[in-house]
Amino acid sequence: MTPPRLARALAAPAPGWTTSADAVVVGSGVAGLTAALELRTRVPRVLLVTKGSLSSGSTVWAQGGIAAALHPDDTPEAHLTDTLAAGGGLSEVDAVRVLVTEGPDRVRELVARGTTFDVGPDGGIALTREGGHRADRIAHAGGDATGAEISRALVAQIEAVRDDPGIEVVENALVLDVLTGAPDAGGRRPVAGVTLHVRGAGSRDGVGAALAPVVVLATGGIGQVFRSSTNPPGATGDGIAAALRAGADVADLEFVQFHPTVLWLGLGAKGQQPLISEAVRGEGALLLDVDGHRFMPGEHELAELAPRDVVAHAIVRQMAATSADHVLLDARHLGAAFLRERFPSITARLTAHGIDWTEEPVPVAPAQHYHSGGVVTDVRGRTSVPGLYAVGEVACTGVHGANRLASNSLLEGLVFAHRAAQDVARRWDAGELSRAPEPAARPGAPALVAAAARSRVQQATSDGAGPVRSAASLARAAAALARVRTDAHLAADVVAIPQTAEWETTNVHQVASALVHAAGLRTESRGGHFRTDFPGLDATWQRRVTVSLSDDGTLVAR
Repeated sequence: MTPPRLARALAAPAPGWTTSADAVVVGSGVAGLTAALELRTRVPRVLLVTKGSLSSGSTVWAQGGIAAALHPDDTPEAHLTDTLAAGGGLSEVDAVRVLVTEGPDRVRELVARGTTFDVGPDGGIALTREGGHRADRIAHAGGDATGAEISRALVAQIEAVRDDPGIEVVENALVLDVLTGAPDAGGRRPVAGVTLHVRGAGSRDGVGAALAPVVVLATGGIGQVFRSSTNPPGATGDGIAAALRAGADVADLEFVQFHPTVLWLGLGAKGQQPLISEAVRGEGALLLDVDGHRFMPGEHELAELAPRDVVAHAIVRQMAATSADHVLLDARHLGAAFLRERFPSITARLTAHGIDWTEEPVPVAPAQHYHSGGVVTDVRGRTSVPGLYAVGEVACTGVHGANRLASNSLLEGLVFAHRAAQDVARRWDAGELSRAPEPAARPGAPALVAAAARSRVQQATSDGAGPVRSAASLARAAAALARVRTDAHLAADVVAIPQTAEWETTNVHQVASALVHAAGLRTESRGGHFRTDFPGLDATWQRRVTVSLSDDGTLVAR
């Protein structure tokens, strides 16, 4: 498969205003809010930038919970074992060990910041079990509103210090590119800040530049690269695309987690789809095919509680065997009172779609949910670009490997955002981050993809790199993506000008192109990457596929 060529910058007007900071944090989910709160007291000036409102990050949609070894009978070592098992042999053990050993303290800090978790009869945090876990270690809030409660608490902490001169919050701002300085002796371009487009009144309006020696990307996932996803509309892969353009290494792009139980709303459904939390199966709900046959016991020893990739692939096979476009999630035996109390948000969402799950099974099918890949970091959040950090779903810490274990995502955001902030503070104290370098242009022409092309890009990615892939499907996707015009702003017959929808669509196209290429290289099936032409594991592929852009924009894999 011929590697794609991608632009090193977005087409955009020159910045009309400039500000400066000691660190710029991009994103307001659990990772971004945690990083900003930690940095606020450790460096003189922090700029927190978010695409929407502070409470609009992906965290608010997290239903399941947050995993940590909080029970006296549980241990970090047991959590590590379960995480490695889900990761398909590709998890970085050192990163997982950091996650599971520091995780319990980070959860306790969430409580100290005002997060209210559900409690048990003894007054302690109530712990449940989800797929892939062999112990009760999932903490929930509001039954199935864990992310919303964590987001509420952290946003409240930011709001309480909004008037602090050491922090500025810029909402409704899309970061366009990570600015970089001239290359050093090793060819690496250090971070110089970001360009961003702010929608709103006042001086922070239109395209501007925020100069800083440190940028922390916490931009979330890539859900809108696919036709249907549980991710919010803002999950357009902005962080991965911006990091690629800045010269960062990106890895594990092919490992996309398709949540097995997403409400099936018909063949024409697209965009953000309602998630039926894995916690429902954790409480005992069963998966049935359209003939009423329970099929998961024959697929895995944990049946419905098998890792998500196992369940998703089993559903795809069962759908094919029954010529159906969905299966059924049956929770009726759990009782109406229990379902309404334990899962109030899901109950309300299903009711809004005319489904009473206390009386009937729920139609479900896999949809894109989480991306295990991202910008490569070490255990301190550092990327291959000096001064650039990545935390949360946009990062590839190595924790998840080929497949994320349920409820490890919120924990990862917490743990590694805290670590990244500590590292930035240490480097600030050591005098390593005193000023940003002068921004320097990167080679090549900038890119812009028409907003009208987004559905075409999503269709190509979904058909070619969905839950089940092959060389043929990936080749078709790559060809379709290569036909998308990336200089739409220069075309007289195309309606496209540099603006939010076009910038996001360009990011979607770049991430899709890199993902499809990486998936074509990995000639095996592992975790969230399943190929019908290579259905088995291959020991020679027990390694990462890492990609980056050369100076001419060619995607180079290694």
